[in-house]
Amino acid sequence: MIRVGVDVSPLRQTRAGTARVIEGLLAQPMPEIERVELGFGRAGRLGTLELDLAWYPLLLPRRARGLDVLHCPTYRAPAAGPVPVVMTIHDLAVFRFPRAFRRWTRAYSRRVVPRSARAARLVLAVSEFTKREAVELLGLSADRIRVVPNGVEPTFGPAGDAAAGDYVLAVGTLEPRKNLPRLAEATRRLGIELRVAGARGWGGVPLDGVVLLGEVPDEELARLYRGARCLAYPSLYEGFGIPVLEAMACGTPVVTGDRTGTAETAGAAAVLVDPLDHEAIAAGIEEADRRRDELRVLGLERAAGFTWERAAALTAEAYREAAA
Repeated sequence: MIRVGVDVSPLRQTRAGTARVIEGLLAQPMPEIERVELGFGRAGRLGTLELDLAWYPLLLPRRARGLDVLHCPTYRAPAAGPVPVVMTIHDLAVFRFPRAFRRWTRAYSRRVVPRSARAARLVLAVSEFTKREAVELLGLSADRIRVVPNGVEPTFGPAGDAAAGDYVLAVGTLEPRKNLPRLAEATRRLGIELRVAGARGWGGVPLDGVVLLGEVPDEELARLYRGARCLAYPSLYEGFGIPVLEAMACGTPVVTGDRTGTAETAGAAAVLVDPLDHEAIAAGIEEADRRRDELRVLGLERAAGFTWERAAALTAEAYREAAA
């Protein structure tokens, strides 16, 4: 039996993509592996400082003593300690777009993340794109990185109620790299309502004439996906793009950026556009409308290949390798 400590502290900080990954993996059985949840902290900026200054460098290594492996499901992890670390990297946006992040996150990431990643026994990347970024930006050896794609929750499927109205849906925290002002301009030009589901973030993102729904439960989010003309997700940078997968699983056409991790997740099952051009985004929405039936079939087929069962099996393999 391999005993693995799993850092669940991020669950106290966010309900976005990272939380989905942690919960998705913990819900799956791992034969011959006992997982011990290790958590600390609270939400908000003060909670972030407590995690970065106390939990990861000092308290977490102590809590992990006696375990066989420590899994840190974000790139925040101890740079040294008594237990082999498996680190998950979702994206490295802070290195590509530092001005889109708060000052503390920029400083912490630049000084600490490369050391922690190099100290990890193994690194799990959520996509081939993120693996390449980790090699280039963090100086990691590719042979220490295992690609473990995310899964999708069973809540997100084609059967079920659909929200009413004629609208384009965007999903994600309101922050600069989500590229929502360009999307809003695209939908304005088309005369289509834009609904945005996601928590308020940072960066003073200007969004006039947009319906802001805030965070919504998964059941309501699935209804919004099913009722939408399409999901528009022209983010400037993503390591994976979980909303792309969720929308496809619901049978909803997807329009997303033609670069970074979302293009890899979508494959040939979505309309790919230049995220820097609002006219290209608008044209993509129109194309998704014309190809709705085709994209529904392609998206459902594509989403079926991403499961938490597979992600858990690959993660368990990494635990065994790190413990050996």
